[in-house]
Amino acid sequence: MITLIGVHEGNVDAKARLVLPVAFKKQLQPLLDKGFVLKRSVFQKCLELYPMSEWEKLMQDVNKLNRFKKKNVDFIRAFSAGVKMVEMDSSGRILIPKDLMSYAGIGKNVVMSSAVNVIEIWDKDAYENAINDPAVDFGALAEDVMGSMGNKADDVDIP
Repeated sequence: MITLIGVHEGNVDAKARLVLPVAFKKQLQPLLDKGFVLKRSVFQKCLELYPMSEWEKLMQDVNKLNRFKKKNVDFIRAFSAGVKMVEMDSSGRILIPKDLMSYAGIGKNVVMSSAVNVIEIWDKDAYENAINDPAVDFGALAEDVMGSMGNKADDVDIP
């Protein structure tokens, strides 16, 4: 599993091509020639760029789902809606299909943000709104999600 680091701004050109930042290319160097999968995010109006090796690992889990259960089939259909294979061209650009640009509301200015093993691609304004959302209490969220991962002694409330 890879762990990507960084948040970078960029621009989509008139032909819907986006240059992958040098920092991400360096981190992905051994994986670049295998291509990527670009898809809609499950929870946000952004796109997720998976290195092919990470996509294949995820698909191993998805392929274990029982397809004789309707909710599994519905999930697979929704999860794979709009999925596209993309490759980087010789100039380090990826082509973002128009349907995916429309889904994510991507204009000219974008933010590419690492999300562990994938890169999220956001319209810049949507990204700023998401990370500055006053309805999200990040401290409480961090405690809820990560708080139980430490030492059990840390969970003891001392009056």
